[in-house]
Amino acid sequence: MSSRRSIIPLPDLLVSQIAAGEVIERPASVLKELLENAIDAGARSIEIRLDGGGIRRISVSDDGHGIPRDELPLALQQHATSKIRTLDELESVASMGFRGEALPSIASVARLTLNSRTQDDAHAWEYVPGQPGAEPASGQIGTRVDVRQLFDEIPARRKFLRTEGTEYGHCVTALERIALAQPQIAFRLFHNDKPQRHWRAGSLEQRLLEILGKDFVDQSLPVGQEQGLIGLRGLIIHPAHARPSADKQFLFVNGRFVRDRTVAHAIRSAYADVLHGDRQPAYALFLDIDPSTLDVNVHPAKHEVRFRDSGAVYRFVLQTLSQALAQGSMAGDTHVGAMPLPAGAPAPADSSAGVPAGLAPQERESHAVTGMPYTHPARQGWQSSFSLREPAMARPTDWKSLYRPVEPQAPALPAAATAPADDAAPDEFPLGMALGQLHGIYILSETRQGLILVDMHAAHERVVYEQLKQALDGRELPRQDLLVPVVFACTESDIALVDEHQDTLAELGLALSPAGPATLAVRAVPALLAQGDIESLARGVLRDLAQVGSSRHLAEQRNELLSTMACHGAVRANRRLTIPEMNALLRKMEQTDRADLCNHGRPTWFQWKLSELDKLFMRGQ
Repeated sequence: MSSRRSIIPLPDLLVSQIAAGEVIERPASVLKELLENAIDAGARSIEIRLDGGGIRRISVSDDGHGIPRDELPLALQQHATSKIRTLDELESVASMGFRGEALPSIASVARLTLNSRTQDDAHAWEYVPGQPGAEPASGQIGTRVDVRQLFDEIPARRKFLRTEGTEYGHCVTALERIALAQPQIAFRLFHNDKPQRHWRAGSLEQRLLEILGKDFVDQSLPVGQEQGLIGLRGLIIHPAHARPSADKQFLFVNGRFVRDRTVAHAIRSAYADVLHGDRQPAYALFLDIDPSTLDVNVHPAKHEVRFRDSGAVYRFVLQTLSQALAQGSMAGDTHVGAMPLPAGAPAPADSSAGVPAGLAPQERESHAVTGMPYTHPARQGWQSSFSLREPAMARPTDWKSLYRPVEPQAPALPAAATAPADDAAPDEFPLGMALGQLHGIYILSETRQGLILVDMHAAHERVVYEQLKQALDGRELPRQDLLVPVVFACTESDIALVDEHQDTLAELGLALSPAGPATLAVRAVPALLAQGDIESLARGVLRDLAQVGSSRHLAEQRNELLSTMACHGAVRANRRLTIPEMNALLRKMEQTDRADLCNHGRPTWFQWKLSELDKLFMRGQ
């Protein structure tokens, strides 16, 4: 048995290296900390120079206010900072850094040189840890931090670093995250003395274009909402362009890139019934919130935050994104790659889609001839969505009153299931006029711009689903009693499920009860689904109840159950529809939120323009 070791204070260097293990993981961690310091210093332009992926050298130069000569040694002491002074300031941090750990941690695992000059200095001063003081040096106003040979004196940490290319990639990612949130700052990046990135100071929309690319911006929907002292702006990907991986997900809280479970869950919930399979949403979202309602002192690397009222933040984000997704589908022409709305289509009655009613006939014709899509007011100039439209409220005295729920816009009610006149022009409606049915599955529709092909089951499924949600939200889900109950065989576990979830089933408009030891009877269904396959509907709902269990939130259960009900209640393949029935479905689609995707995220319609059809037949060539 080993002898007992006495308790002694650890040497300062070892303490710094232990602290560095929490903050400095790789070159990208060093770069992030140095960039945040430069931002806090009021920099307008930052230059980054990397050698060997940042392993051999990381140099960050800024044009901020600089550090006075006598404070340079203090900048390298543990927990010495200019950012905060009191506990009150810690509880409402507005700066990127505040812990006073970054520079000392870096200096303990690498060779660091600090060069700085303030506006009052005749020249710069340079300080190296271990020196008695700073020495005169050349340099511009601002600060340059030079870090060399990271982890050279700590082989155990050095061996965990990857190749230079991999580490350089992580550095670029860290730079992109910070540059996205700081469009007012210019950034230049050099690697091994070769220029790699140059982003000029400008607007947020320009920075998004430069970093995320034109395709991302064109395939995204704008978000802009402010309520009280909380606001959300940015871009979210249209569901049709969701990605197979979660590599384009950027969330910023008060300008700081974070990973937050509350907001991430709200985003997933907003996309819950519009994503296909395992597709992932992409987004660049900027959440601005009063600093006093936020705790950023959660993780040494500041990757996490804690909201004082996470439930209010969750509801705000969910409702804001749900509105953006609803408005961006059929409510206007969001040019969404393979399935744009017909260009220049006039607005149907009681619908916000199409061109403005005030356009003169020649202007409507110009829209159609040029092929330029009309932009719905919700999307006009996506750049304008980044200046939050509602004025901030006066600061309330009670932080709980910061969060007023977003008032949802009343969804458009489906049009009456009556067909338009047969002689109606095909360009009077965004989805045109039906020509016929293909293979009992698809509806072929004619517009002035070309042809539209609609998957009738997928489209009707979305229409019925949204109708069920609206009716249930309004507590007006009409139920129809069946003259002859539908009886089907079941297991004992199915009977137990019915008994356990009677309240949920009743809320969904379903009346199920045992008809024997191994049979169930469906005695009532929602009126919207009375013509569907009743037995399949009941079995599908029971299957969902068995899978989701009772621990899931009722709202999440509800939408999954309604989706299953809509699927079984929608028109099935090989059912012959009349032309008036087809047109009635098209009109309902035009006035239904998210109607370009079914409940499972599959597209409901595609368009071929006349120019594309002409190419197929080589007309005009």
